[in-house]
This record gives sequence, structure tokens and C-alpha cells, in this order.
Amino acid sequence: MGDEVAAVFAEDAEAARDALDLIEVEYEVLPHVVDAEEAIRPGAVLVQPAGNILGGAWEQYARGDVDRGIREAEVTVELTARTPDQLHHSMETHGSVADWSGDRLVVWDSTQHIFGVRRQVAAAVGLPMDRVRVLSPFMGGGFGSKNGAGKYTVIAALASRETRRPVRIVFTRIEESQAAGKRPRSVQRIRLGARRDGRLTAIDYWGLSNVGAYRAVPSPLSGPAKELYACPNVRTETASVFTHTGPAAAFRAPGYVEATVALECAVEALADRLGMDPLEVRLRNHAEDDQVLGRPYSSKHLREAYQLGARSIGWTKRTPTPAQPVGDGRKRRGMGMASQLWGGSGSAPAYAEVRVNPDGTAEVRIGTQDIGTGAKTALTQIAAEVLSLPVDRITLTLGDTDFPYSPLSAGSQTIASCGPAVRMAAEEARRHLLEAAASALEAAPTDVRLASGSLHVAGVPDRKISVAELTGRMGNFTISGRGFRGANPDDVTIRTWGAQFAEVDVDTETGEVTVLKISACHDVGRVINPLQYTSQIHGGVIQGLGLALSEDHVTDPETGNVLDLGFDAYAVPRQSMVPEIDALAVNIPDPVANNLGVKGVGEPPMIPTPAAVANAVANAIGV
Repeated sequence: MGDEVAAVFAEDAEAARDALDLIEVEYEVLPHVVDAEEAIRPGAVLVQPAGNILGGAWEQYARGDVDRGIREAEVTVELTARTPDQLHHSMETHGSVADWSGDRLVVWDSTQHIFGVRRQVAAAVGLPMDRVRVLSPFMGGGFGSKNGAGKYTVIAALASRETRRPVRIVFTRIEESQAAGKRPRSVQRIRLGARRDGRLTAIDYWGLSNVGAYRAVPSPLSGPAKELYACPNVRTETASVFTHTGPAAAFRAPGYVEATVALECAVEALADRLGMDPLEVRLRNHAEDDQVLGRPYSSKHLREAYQLGARSIGWTKRTPTPAQPVGDGRKRRGMGMASQLWGGSGSAPAYAEVRVNPDGTAEVRIGTQDIGTGAKTALTQIAAEVLSLPVDRITLTLGDTDFPYSPLSAGSQTIASCGPAVRMAAEEARRHLLEAAASALEAAPTDVRLASGSLHVAGVPDRKISVAELTGRMGNFTISGRGFRGANPDDVTIRTWGAQFAEVDVDTETGEVTVLKISACHDVGRVINPLQYTSQIHGGVIQGLGLALSEDHVTDPETGNVLDLGFDAYAVPRQSMVPEIDALAVNIPDPVANNLGVKGVGEPPMIPTPAAVANAVANAIGV
């Protein structure tokens, strides 16, 4: 369900829909499997000719001896965790406009990677890339579901070639529910072994993701178990499984949100079994270095995040499980927490150009797209800081494949990728300004200072010239700079870290869970824009609450058809569900990561929320 079968084009959307209703399609129902655990059993119906496991084999990892670690453990816990399908439901649905004029194709696309769309569309329609231009300066959210060209993009391009007219295809909300992808349903089993002092002796993890029938994106479930905590003996076995359901897509920290539920709920259960503070158990198993690759982290301030988050939520008030009744006795109040691990290092290459105009204003050009995160504002701030100009004196344009290349806006990497390139370009332009001013002021370039749009000689403040006056004198000579963001260092691991604490009330008669407060503190390096940081924290927490409490893309177990289409049936979080959210930042730059000390903040705030809420519920009622 949700695959493209036919396309109809008309002068307006209403006529196209009317024509579409006249098409009758007859389907033959074939043997099928919709459950991942059933799909891996011997003799299961094959979804793909090569088998039902994406990539053809299980992903396996091991260090140490897990069986020995379990034997040596003084306490063990085991649990099974299941997470639901979750829809992205971006406020702007998927869509494209294609205009084929002569031998050149222009595409306006709601995408997280204009350069990827250009490459894919050019290959699909048989054009060289220099004849395909893709634009997407702003778009209303994607969360991983818009990482490349959709079939609708290619269909619009082919229809435009045939009609020599611009063609627009935009999903309805129902179509978005059917065909835009999803976070895949998972089933996970985990076993922890520990000594009486809380130190882990073994982590044994197994997980499946139901990634649909095709166009599948692997779900990296094993990441948290392998790396989040110091443990000498770790074993993971995971698989992304094909089923006859709609395809999965990357979704805000794919795999890590689901896997954190299993790991962090197990850690909390271990703490209860030991009679220890769950925070203390985590501190005793703090990983100083990357145990997978055997190298240090570029920076890690998880302990600071624990401290700030615990103080905000009032962690010392947490009572043992199960909590005592509150109010009229029907409700029990609980607290839970969860840790967060993610990448966010940025990637190469990324390029930027900066030009200072004769009137002293500056322009920045970069190919990245603003997917609703405020990238344009943050990148403008970076250029303004280097050039010592007010933000309103800088114009930044983006989202055009005619501009310098930028990587995919996903994985919490946009600012960490593009910011260093903008800074480098602005620094080159700044050097040229200082050199030109040195000539005008009859001073050495090393003696010239730039501040607040003015250049002056150090120690002689009266010997000065404004940027506008200097560039105006230069006539047609242009001050400009180019920047390039290179590869990450290969001798360290760059990660983001964080911790969230949740307080909930559980109605023991109805089962209703009310989240009272989330305290979220994340270590993402230097925070460029505090307001945007807070917005990212709020958005991630709210999406995490949806996964924890209300969302599930329900499919018919007999047919695989989707049963909850649209906002009237699919329960995204409502405003009434949103609790107090305290967005805290460690805000310590990571000087090894890049020339700005920044890391990404897109994914991190969603990762620990469902686990923290689940642990708070368990603390309240004991299960």
C-alpha cells in the first residue's frame, strides 16, 4: 500500500483527482508476511528473492566474552522492548515542481539534499548534471524522510518533458501517511550482567527492525549497546527485515531512539534490582573512550549533562519503585532518566563563498538547504562574527545547486558541516579587508583591527576607515573569500552526548500517563544560537513523547494495509500533551571537532525521551 501505480496530469488538482477516480485497478492477493519475527523464520514467504534480511546477513559485533561476563555477574536483568512504527508527518508534505525547458530541467523540491536530488534525477531522465538545477532554500521539515529524490520527483520531471509545461506533484496528508516512509517497528531483547556495586560485566543485545518491502534504510540498532557504557563484554546481533509493508525511511536518529529504549530501560531495571540510584549506576559505567574503535573522544561532557539535568528535575526527590500515591490516591508519580549518544560531527566536503560589496554589505552563498532548523540564521551569524558586521548587513542565499556544494542535511550535521566552510570563507575575506585597509591606513596588516564595521590601527583609534568607505574606494575590485570544510580527524571519535529526566503521573485506574516535566541537557559543543537550540530540544522531546505515548502506524496483520491514515486517525502529540520542558546546554566548544567547536543538535533531543518517560512510568507503578 502506498506504491505508485498510475499517474494522471491535468490543468488543476481537482480535475486530476476526478480522473484518477476513474481508474480501476485489480489486485491479486499473494502470500505475504507483515511481521518481522515471522519473516525470519524458516520457510517464511520471501519478500525479496535474495531473502528477507536487508544486506543478506545479520549484523554482529562482539568484544570480550559475554557468556563469561554473565556467569561472573552477581545480578542479571533481562527484558524485551517493542517500539511502534512512527510517521514523520512533516508539516510540509513531500512534493516537487518540475519545469523542463529546452534541454534544461529545473526542479523545486521539498528535500534535505538538493545535490542528491540533482544526481538522482539527472540519472533517471538521462540528462547531464549541468543541465539539471534543483532549488530548495527552505522546506517544512523532513526528519530523514526527504534525503533524496522521490518517485514523484522523477514522475513530475518526465511529465514536464512530455507536456513542456511545469508539473507539480505534492502529497496529500493521506498520501503522506501511505508513501512517505516511517520509523520502523522494532523488537529487542537485552540482558545485562553486573556486580553488586553496579559495574557492568556483560551486555547481550538482539534486535529486529521491520523495514518494509523495498527501498529500505538499515536501522542501526546496535549503536547504543556497543558504545554508551563501559563494559568489557558486549555482544550484539541485529537485522533489518523485509516484510510486505510500506517502506521505512531514516527518521531522526534512526535506530538509536528505539535501541535507547531497550538499553536504558534495562539499566533502570538493573538499578532497581540493586537498590541503587539509576544515576549512580550510569556514572559508575561512564565510558571514557570509544571502546569500539579503541580511541579517545574529541570531547565528552556527559557528566555535566547528568548534573544539570538532575538538578533541574529535582532528582533527589525520586522515591523507590513503586512510588507512593499522590492526590486522591488514584495517581502515582514517578521519575525516570535516560542517556543519549549520537554522532553530529558533520562531514566533508562543504564549500562556501563570501563577497563584500562596495557599500560594505556582505553576501554569503552556500548550497545547503534550511530544512526548518534555522540554518540560514546560524550561518549568517557565523559570517557576521568573523566579519564584525551586524547580521542585517549580511545576505545569505542557499538552497540552489548552482551554489557551492553542501552535504545532506541529516544526521545532525548541517551546521557542523557548513559552518566551518562559511567561517573559513569569511576569514579569507577578512584577511583581504585587513590587507586593503593596511594600504589605505599606511600600516602593517598585522596592526589593523576590524570591529563593528570599522578598521583601525591598533593603538591609534583615530586612524580608521569604515568597511563601506574602504570597499567603496576599491571600485570594481572585489573583496571575497572561499571556504572548504575538510574531513573529520581520524584519530578521535566525535560524538554528542546528553541526558533527559522525566517526571510523570500515572492514573492507576485508567492507565493514563501525564508527563509533568522533561529536563533535557545535551552536550553538542558550542551553541551558536540559544533560541534555535531551545527550539530543537523542544521539537525533539515532543516527537519523542509521540513515540512513547500516542503514535503507532497501525497495519492490518492479515493484509499489511495501513489502518490509521491522516491526522484524524494517527495520534501525533497534541499541545495538551506537551509538558514543561527545561532545555539546558552544557555549551562547551569541542575544539577538535572543527574550527567552530560545534556539533549537531537535530537528533540528540529525541533519542532519550521515550526511554526516560518509560522509566518514569516504571518508577511510578513498578512495571
